[in-house]
Parts: sequence; structure tokens; C-alpha cells
Amino acid sequence: MRRLRLRLLLLCAALLATVPHGPAAAADPTGPPGAGPRPLDQVIPAPASVEPGGRPYAIGERTVIRVPGRSAGAREAGDHLARLLRPSTGYRLPVTTRPGPDGIRLELGGPAELGEEGYRLDVSPRAVVIRARTASGLFHGVQTLRQLLPARVEARERRSGPWLVAGGTVTDVPRYAYRGAMLDVARHFFTVEQVKRYIDQLALYKINTLHLHLTDDQGWRIAIDSWPRLAAHGGSTEVGGGPGGYYTKEEYREIVRYAAGRHMTVVPEIDMPGHTNAALASYAELNCDGVAPPLYTGTEVGFSSLCVPLETTYDFVDDVIREIAALTPGPYLHIGGDEAHQTSEEDYAAFMERAQRTVARYGKTVIGWHQLAGAKPAEGAVVQYWGTTGREAEVAEAARGGTRLILSPADRSYLDMKYDEDTPLGLSWAGYVEVRQSYDWDPGSYFADVPQEAVLGVEAPLWTETIETGDHIEFMAFPRLPGIAELGWSPASALDWEDYRTRLAQQGPRWELMGIDHWRSPQVPWEG
Repeated sequence: MRRLRLRLLLLCAALLATVPHGPAAAADPTGPPGAGPRPLDQVIPAPASVEPGGRPYAIGERTVIRVPGRSAGAREAGDHLARLLRPSTGYRLPVTTRPGPDGIRLELGGPAELGEEGYRLDVSPRAVVIRARTASGLFHGVQTLRQLLPARVEARERRSGPWLVAGGTVTDVPRYAYRGAMLDVARHFFTVEQVKRYIDQLALYKINTLHLHLTDDQGWRIAIDSWPRLAAHGGSTEVGGGPGGYYTKEEYREIVRYAAGRHMTVVPEIDMPGHTNAALASYAELNCDGVAPPLYTGTEVGFSSLCVPLETTYDFVDDVIREIAALTPGPYLHIGGDEAHQTSEEDYAAFMERAQRTVARYGKTVIGWHQLAGAKPAEGAVVQYWGTTGREAEVAEAARGGTRLILSPADRSYLDMKYDEDTPLGLSWAGYVEVRQSYDWDPGSYFADVPQEAVLGVEAPLWTETIETGDHIEFMAFPRLPGIAELGWSPASALDWEDYRTRLAQQGPRWELMGIDHWRSPQVPWEG
């Protein structure tokens, strides 16, 4: 009897040892703690290659995160992972440069095929190892590891385990180098903190470019020292007549810095020669008649234009591009070029030729909306397509001639399009864009008679005529944004709607815990 009691006591002690120490775990609505690990292929974007097998790894009280000793980028990726995991697990998860065979190991190296952003994730009972040739690859591998853990890992307070990662190997590289999201801060202004929150949400799905639409008829959102009234006056309102706002140079640098910490490049856009009423209202001398128009708070387009014959216009363009280029470490500068209805074809071509030369003079690669293809794209220029047919002859011709394309078809990737007729936000000029419509197309074959290598990547723009708050951004971006991210990252062979909608449904509990407002599309079998 004594021996039986002793065995029972030992058994109870062993069971108690598996319970997390410290404060009681909160009630967990995101799945039973005893559930098995998430399969390696149940993440977004879909990995290029998955080889499941072997027992899982369990993150526990003794888990450490090991990083190389001489790489600041790898250390940042390790610190990022630790900040993500500590609140929900309750574990210390120290980040150390001390080598060892166990724990979560971030290692630099691996085959050349991994490229600049690829990674390999190996999971065994003893360790999770993420290998990449660059810190960017390590960061993307961390996002995959994050999604392989239960959704409750996103909680900001302690939750119950276990924290299991399925055994096996993921080898992953992106299909396209450019995977972007655009935020229009000109129609409605968004604060630095709101932009940072969006950056964090984009990073989860391996988006690597944030395109900021900084200027339009309704507002100028970046300080320019040589033309101070652009921000002070041109940034003083927004759609509907609100107070507007603008970024100081230091605030813009903070956005760029924060994005770089998530391995994301900022592409600033100064739209011209149209969409320029905020600039024209700020300086009378930019107008052909010398008269400044009033500030504009409506949503119509196509009525404004810089004065192409005036030499002052090009002094203005030079100053603005010079100052923006100096603030922006990334390679691209976007000059807009769409809907310049008040500019003749001849004037448009002449203006865009000079504007492109100015961008090159300050060391940047020019991006323009696809109307640039109807003028003469400079050597190395990138054209961003926002049409709905994929049949514009001048775009295809430019691509065959060496101009690269970013694909943002409005009826597929515009996040400001309504989901259906009852959607309370957004527009519908390109039709209703439900989740399947947004996902179910292939960028590589979208334009006929265009070589696949001409496609630089994809981008999901969010115009903000009706978008006023951070919740509005999230409601229109989710659940469509992850699909565009998958189109940019995953191989064409992995793009399958039925499989994707299942993986997308699993993201719902994660978004709930992250506080992300989202549209519960009836096309998606949401969990719970």
C-alpha cells in the first residue's frame, strides 16, 4: 500500500510539473491546449516545399533563442521572436550568442538557392533551426514559425500550452522580389503609430514593400523644407474637411526605420502632374494663371495639373524629389502619373520625361502608374498596372521592351473595393471584390504575350476616400491582403483556392487576439 501511495504521489508530481508556473493561465478560446501541432503547410503564404516528419519540438521554460554573434540583423530577428512569444508563453526565452545544439537557433548560411529572402526551417524534438543567407530570410522564417504555433501565441497575456512545432522541414523562397501594400495617407491622414501597426500586420505575411501615397488633391503629407507651405497649408485638410496632417521629416524617417526593422522597404509616392491640387493651392506660382485654387476636400479626380510649360514647375519637382530621395534609403521613388486628364498627351510625355530624369539624378529607380507606358518609360523604370482587363497594348509593349511590371489590377487587388453591395466602406467602380476574386488569379499569366520575368511583383493598394480609422484599414485589408501576399510569395503550383480558404479560416482566431478587425466573408469556413 505504501509503495502504491508513493507511486501515486510521484505521478501527481509529474503531472503538476507540466503545468506552467506563475499566474494562472487565462481562459483560452483559440483551441484546446492539448491539440497537436499545426501541420507545416498550414501557413500563409504557402511554403515552396514542405517535408513533414518526426516528433515535434516543444517550446518550454528552458528554451533559449540562439543567434550568431556577429550579425546585428540576426540578433534583431531573435529579439523580435522573443518579444512575440514571451507574453503568451510566460517563458523568459533569453536571446544568446552562445552556441548549442538545442533551443530555437537562427543561423546564417545555407545554399545559394535561398537567395536574399529565402530560409530553411528544420524542426526536431531537440531544436528548431532557421537558416538563411540574410537577416531578411531569418525574419521571414520567424514569421512562419509564429504561424506554426497555436493562434493563442498572439495573446498579450499568459495562456496555457503546450507550444508545439510540428516536426519536419520547410524550404521556402519567394516567387517575386516585390510584394507590396500601398496606403493612401493623402485622402485621409494616418498617424505614425497607425502606419506602424499596419507595417506589423503586413510583416506577418512576408510583405516586403510599403508604398505610401503621400500627396494628392486632398492633402500633402510630407514636409519639404524648400517649399514649406506644401505641408503647412496643403496638408491642413482631408476628404470631408477634417484637420488632415503631415509627417515631419523626422516622423517619416521613423516610419522608414520601423519598416526596415521588419525588412520592409518604403516607397514614397509624389503624384504628378495630376492629383496636385494640394500643391497648387499652396503656391500660386505653380499655376499657369498664377492663381492658387482653394483647398479641396471632395473625391472627384482628374481636374488638376501642374503647369507643364512653366520652368518653375521643374524647380519644384527637383526640390521635392531631391528632399524625398535624401530621406528614403530604398531604391524606388514613385511619381504617380495617373488620371492627368487636364494635361495633353504631348505635355504629359514631356513632363514625365523630365520627371524621370530628375528621379535618376538623385539615384532612384522610377515607378509610375501604368499610364507612364503611354509616354516613354526610362530605362529601368517600373510600371504599376491598376487596370482591370490585362489587355492594354502599350503596357504589354513596354514590358516586352524591358520595363518591369508591378501588378495591382483594381478588380483583384484594390483593398478599397467593397466586398459586396452591403459593405459599409469602400467604393465599387471596379466591381465588388470578394476574397476569392482577390486571390484566384496568377500574376505570371495575367498579361498575355508578356514574358513572366517582366513581372517584378504584386501590390495591394488601399485608397482612403472612405477610410478614416485604423479599424477601417483592417476591415478592408483583412481577409484579402494575405491572399495578395501569397500570390507574391508562393510558387504558382501552390495557388489553390480550396486549400487557401481553409488556411485562411485558421487565421481568424489569430486576428481576434491581435485585435484586427476583419470581414467574415461567407466564402471562408471560419473557425468557431
